[in-house]
Amino acid sequence: MPGLKQRGIEIYNWFEQRLGLATPILEAVEHEVPENTSSWWYVFGSAATVLLVLQVMTGILLALVYTPSASHAWNSLEFLDHNVKLGWFLRAMHGWGSDFMVAVVLIHMAQVFIFGAYKFPRELTWIVGVFLLLMTLGMAFTGQVLRFDQDAYWGLGIGASIASRVPLIGGWLVDMMLGGPIIAGPTLTRFFALHVFVIPGALLALVGLHLWMVLRLGINDWPMPGRIVRKSTYVREYHELTKQTGIPFVPDAAWKDAIFAAAIMLSVIACALLFGPFGPTGQPDPTIIQTAPKPDFAFLWIYAVLAYLPPNLETPVMFIAPMLAIGAMLLLPLVAGEGEKHWSRRPVAVLMLAVIAVTLGVFTRLGTYTPWSPIMDAWTSDAIPVTYLHDRTPLERQGAIVLQNKQCRNCHSIGGAGGLRGPALDAIAARMTEDQMIRQVLQGGGNMPAYGNALNPSETTALVRFLTTLRGRDLPPATDASRRLVLSSETPASSPRER
Repeated sequence: MPGLKQRGIEIYNWFEQRLGLATPILEAVEHEVPENTSSWWYVFGSAATVLLVLQVMTGILLALVYTPSASHAWNSLEFLDHNVKLGWFLRAMHGWGSDFMVAVVLIHMAQVFIFGAYKFPRELTWIVGVFLLLMTLGMAFTGQVLRFDQDAYWGLGIGASIASRVPLIGGWLVDMMLGGPIIAGPTLTRFFALHVFVIPGALLALVGLHLWMVLRLGINDWPMPGRIVRKSTYVREYHELTKQTGIPFVPDAAWKDAIFAAAIMLSVIACALLFGPFGPTGQPDPTIIQTAPKPDFAFLWIYAVLAYLPPNLETPVMFIAPMLAIGAMLLLPLVAGEGEKHWSRRPVAVLMLAVIAVTLGVFTRLGTYTPWSPIMDAWTSDAIPVTYLHDRTPLERQGAIVLQNKQCRNCHSIGGAGGLRGPALDAIAARMTEDQMIRQVLQGGGNMPAYGNALNPSETTALVRFLTTLRGRDLPPATDASRRLVLSSETPASSPRER
């Protein structure tokens, strides 16, 4: 045994002479922190880092089996769930780990805000933390898309609909997101690259920068009433406090972080065992809309907000509110970098945090049972009203059958019966030309998914031909204004004699 121990020391010294990692690592883990930071309120950052490691490890294992293609993604997850030993548990750990990570990061941000830890000299630490939160949400959204089941398909359709409303660049954003105008094979390839390479790379880099600044600037000391943060004196006061009451982070302060991180991991394991993985639900099919799709936990509040908003307010709220919130978070340490940190001396901050927390909690709860704003239970076995079939050609009547069989009436009404989210079809031909109808059916737009992969050419022709007969009370058919302009410009002007 002594010889084996000596051999181990020699191997350690060989690597240390060449890498020189032991000294900086030991200095990092044993660096002194103010004694008052050894608190259960300071454990969320470490727990979020542990959850990130869990996500990376389980994600690598899942990527060994997952196939990022529209035709095989759903089947590869079914194979994991039923044919790979403990594959379902691996997926459940990854899914629940994502939800726990979002929750812990949000709690950590709230704790940093209420403790005033964004103030001088930790302004950049807070700003990096805001981007870490956005990256974490990005990982959650792209991960749901990779399931490529009914919920993922419709969730992606909603995301593309939101992106399409961005002024000027909306169409370009949709093409970049989907790899084209519709959800297809390139869509999964792009989201796989985002979820596995781009966002994790940015996330790990930001985590490294975040930890470096925490080590360099120190852990925010426990806020005390009357202890004012001033740029001219804070650094000296912090070093004096650390010198007087400092304790090594490991083990004196880190044991609470370790216990809490272990509790979080046990909670993730318990949820994985009790509730299993998320999905996949049915295979993605735009013609089957009774899925009542719901996003994952992190986005339920958005789902509920959109369900309650009137359609004319959706676009302003979706774009203005998030930009204002993110801008306010980024500017916060720059405009409030000094002053009191204790919550009792910052009632506006406490009230603001309470309102945000209650609002998110209420809307998240509503999102668990609020119906999606497109009313999805409108399908009945009722036939197309007879009045819409009089004097129709066989092809047009075939289009009515397509309208019925493809369940278009889940979102669209005709003759007063059907869904309420999409526009009524009774006078659709007075609002849209035939070309516009074909494009809308095949490529989608707004809240409507693309049906290009769900309808064959003959079905599309019949459906559109039937829709062109729906002009309400004999309204004139819609015309293409640009085509009229071209035709008028091509008509030679009449001579004075002719006039």
